[in-house]
Amino acid sequence: MRRVKLSFTTGVEVNFCDREVAIKQVEELAERGTRFPIVVFGPEGCGKTAWLKQTAEMLRELNYEAIYIDPIHKDFIAHTDVEEVVRKLAEAASEAVGVAEVRLATLAIDAVKWLISRWGRGRVAVLVDDVFQAIGIDKAARYVKALLGLVEYPPEGYEKIVVIAATSEGASKREIGRHLWATIKPMWNMSRRGFEELYEKLPGSKPRFEDVWAITGGNPRILSQLYEANWDVDTVTAWLIRAKELTKDFVKKWGTYLRRVVEDPQSLWEENFPNDFREELIAKNLIVYNIYDRDTRFWIDEPPPEKDLELGIGKDVAWQTPLHREAVRRAMA
Repeated sequence: MRRVKLSFTTGVEVNFCDREVAIKQVEELAERGTRFPIVVFGPEGCGKTAWLKQTAEMLRELNYEAIYIDPIHKDFIAHTDVEEVVRKLAEAASEAVGVAEVRLATLAIDAVKWLISRWGRGRVAVLVDDVFQAIGIDKAARYVKALLGLVEYPPEGYEKIVVIAATSEGASKREIGRHLWATIKPMWNMSRRGFEELYEKLPGSKPRFEDVWAITGGNPRILSQLYEANWDVDTVTAWLIRAKELTKDFVKKWGTYLRRVVEDPQSLWEENFPNDFREELIAKNLIVYNIYDRDTRFWIDEPPPEKDLELGIGKDVAWQTPLHREAVRRAMA
């Protein structure tokens, strides 16, 4: 299997690494197809995009016509010899901001219909990345239902179909979960073993791996930001404080509760905290709430441990990364 080359940061490319369990799961999906769209959610920057791009390559090697679309970044991969599909995707990606995102999201569905009905392709796959951010969370459930329509009501018969969508937003997971239109599966940050493999690929001098692991928790995007900042944790933390709008008003409003959750994220599940507090943490993508059982059948790749307070992980609630927790801690200082 060819490992795709991915842009890690400016001037640095790496081959897809680790996620061996997830790779095996893709092989199984390709063998049987998906009965329902699979919606994959997890911490921001945990590697969902890299996995989707590797999945597209794997499905191509397994004789699928595979379309990968990232509407937010106006990016697409079309593993098909149908030039019209490629041309339409390229035209949509070239549209102005605000138009391209919606057109690409729509074309993700239309392209599969065309491949089946116009060109008689029997094995097709559509992989959409952060599409709910592009179209709006309020439309997430409707979009998933449209993806389900590809499986249940295709324009023509097909041999097998694989439909996967990925999101980092906890709010979209809840919106989709209210219906029975998709199989929702979480993905966590990289395993320690795989993350060390990625860390070793980075050129130049770097801090001890143990220190990098302790601040990233295996999150490749945080790793790339640290690398770009010459490993200056203070710089990346300050950026995250601004990005998440951890303002004085936010800290003043929720400080008492924040201190408990910084100490132990599981307290958010077990104690009687205000619903508005929990909802704001979810909306800001600071935490993952209501984590699934650690049975690997429910996960894409390996699940996190049930408890690791050093990384900010509890049984039912976890900080997206240790740096998210550290940003809140510093905002309260």
